Amino acid sequence: MDAADISQDLTRVLFTKEQVAQRIAEIAAEIDEEYAGKDLLIIGVLNGAVMVVADLLRAMKVHCEMDWMAISSYGSGTQSSGVVRILKDLNTDIHGRHVLVVEDIIDTGLTLSYLVSNLRSREPASLEIMTLLRKPEAAENAVDVKWVGFDIPNEFVVGYGLDYAGRYRNLADIGLLAPHVYS
Repeated sequence: MDAADISQDLTRVLFTKEQVAQRIAEIAAEIDEEYAGKDLLIIGVLNGAVMVVADLLRAMKVHCEMDWMAISSYGSGTQSSGVVRILKDLNTDIHGRHVLVVEDIIDTGLTLSYLVSNLRSREPASLEIMTLLRKPEAAENAVDVKWVGFDIPNEFVVGYGLDYAGRYRNLADIGLLAPHVYS
């Protein structure tokens, strides 16, 4: 789906699919350099990071494994509920592994802060974070993020895996959702 297909639902496009692909390729090159010769495990955070992880892995040159976690603090709203729940845990033991958590978006940092604490308790060799999008104005919990695709305004975005009530994940671009859609 392209932004033109749902232009009435967006106030504007923040990043085109080409801009996203370019930035992911740049980050993939940096990750390749960082993890050359290391046993890397990529942990994608479901459901939003599916597109990011898929494109990141295709752009990377180093060998790696992947696993998935599902965590929620949103439900079907546009703001975090403040309650973090693990909906799906890892299938892989991360003890002694180099772990890279891949997120679609970080806004308050509450969910990611909880996730990082949980994963550190499992004693990985290293733990880094990559996110496609970050909302610096929304940050409530400081989380050390090694790779950020784009900083964005504190507005509700959809596309490229990000959704509103399960919709818009298949939008190829990333756009600001129009308030009339969720009000």
